[in-house]
Order: sequence, then structure tokens, then C-alpha cells
Amino acid sequence: MPGGAERILRRRIGSVKNTKKITRAMELIAATRVARAQQRARAARPYSEQLTGVIEDLAAAGADVDHPLLRQAEKVERVAFVICAGDRGLAGGYNSGVIRAAEAEIQALRAAGGDYKIIAVGRKVNDYFTYRGFAIDTTFSGFTDNPSYENAREIARRVRDLFDSGEVDQVELIFTEFISMGTQTPAVRRFLPLESTETIAKSGGGDAEAVAGYSFEPSPEGVLEDLLPRYVEARLFAALLDAAASEHANRQRAMKAATENAEDLIVKLSREMNRARQESITTEIMEIVSGAESLGADQQDARTDLLIDHLNPDHLIAEHVHP
Repeated sequence: MPGGAERILRRRIGSVKNTKKITRAMELIAATRVARAQQRARAARPYSEQLTGVIEDLAAAGADVDHPLLRQAEKVERVAFVICAGDRGLAGGYNSGVIRAAEAEIQALRAAGGDYKIIAVGRKVNDYFTYRGFAIDTTFSGFTDNPSYENAREIARRVRDLFDSGEVDQVELIFTEFISMGTQTPAVRRFLPLESTETIAKSGGGDAEAVAGYSFEPSPEGVLEDLLPRYVEARLFAALLDAAASEHANRQRAMKAATENAEDLIVKLSREMNRARQESITTEIMEIVSGAESLGADQQDARTDLLIDHLNPDHLIAEHVHP
């Protein structure tokens, strides 16, 4: 049917234009949110750095505690994996990158005869591993794009319960590290147990003189023991903020690419529609010309028949006999 292809292409172009509006809006929203997530990460950094510095100084001054968070297992057989991804998709390879890294770690542990527990942070993690038959210990969701310190505290509480009770020998934290707007990479970090106080002091460059002029109540060891759980929470909160910024950055890039692809598709479909329109017009012109030629031929045949009838001898004799 003439014009049918043109109408189909016009509808497709309209649909792609609507999709382009959505992806463009999502790109702008993600750009705003990634800037806000970076600001939150920078705002939280002084607290984390100061907390870490105090722990390093106390450790350098000789404060030593027998805290459950420092317990080193002789043999690591049971590992809890805290996997941080997103609640939603449309973020490029953000979710899949973290999930692939986590699955590789879990499969390596299982191949070595170890056991695992999954702490899923984000619906995508829960959906992926549940669908594939992995056991999920706990799921936290609904805040991955805008985490709060209370969210980190809640997750840390569950992780500490597993570690303190001896259900797991080690805790691994898997998240996407935000390096820059153009670079975010999945990271696998040992979360628990913490390094010994000697290691913390040595690696962090703690200063024993920094605490010499202070009096601690009840004692430096007591303060250190109270700070270690907060240190765990601060580390987890920093990872959640990194993951949120990475999610928004990946979504911005994905939506920008989708918008550009929509523009390219609109150009391609517009060319096809113009070609279909030209073919339709050409077909109509050819039909008109053919009809005109056919009509002209019919008229010519009619004139020829009249002329033949007029030149018929019988007709001429009849005209001569009856003038």
C-alpha cells in the first residue's frame, strides 16, 4: 500500500524521539547526582582520616587490645562477602562488573573447599545470586544511590555479628572504587579482621608523641577498643559513597551513549523515510503517467475507429445515394 512504509517509519521515529528525551533527562539527573555524591564523599573524608589517625597514634603509643575485630583465624575456611552494587539497572557495566568480581572470588573459595556467606547490598546483587542458586545471608537495599551513615552502621552491625560469633573467619568487601569521572573499577578488599595494632601504627605512620600530652579515660586501650567498631563503620560508609558515585557516573555515561545512539537512529530512520516517500511519489507519478498514456491511447483508438468508419466504402456509397 502506497505510504504504508512511510507511516511505519514515522511512528518509529516518534518512538525513538520519546526515548531520547527520557535518556537525556536521565543523563542530566545522573550528572547532578554524581557531583552530589562526590561532595558527600569529600565531606565524609575528614572524619574517616581523623579517626584513622587517632587509632594509628594510639597504636604507636603502645595501646594494644584483644578485640574480636582483630582476631586472626589460623585457617580461613568461611568467608563473608559484602557485595555492593545498585538497586536499579541502566548504568552500563556498573552492576555486572562488581557481580563478576564477586562471583570469581566465591567460585575460587568453593574450589578450595571453603564456605561462604553473601551480604547483598543492592537488589541487583540479590536477584543475580538468588537466580543462580547461591545462598544469600542478608540483603540491604533501597539506598544504594544515596547511602547514609546509618545504612553503613546497619550493615557493619550484621557483619560484626557474623565475625564476632565465629560464623566466618574473614570478611571481604567488594565494591566499585571511584577514581575519576572516567574511571571506576571493581575493588576487592579485606574488611575483617583488621590489621594488628602494630601493623596499623607502622603502615599509617602513627606518632606516639601525639598522645603523650593527653589523658585517656578509662585508658588508651579502652579508647582504642571503642574506636575500632567506628573505624569499621567509617570504612564501610566510604565504600558505599564510592559505590554510589560510581553508579551515577556509569549511568551518566550509559545514558549519554543511549542519547547519541537515538540521534543516530533518528537520522537513519529519517533517511529511510525520505527514501520511502520518494519511492511512493515516484510510484504515484508513474501510475498517473501510465493512466494518462492509457487514456490517450484509448482516445486515439476511438478517433481512429471513427475515421475508419467514415472512410468505409459502404458508408461513402450510402452518402452518395442519399445526399
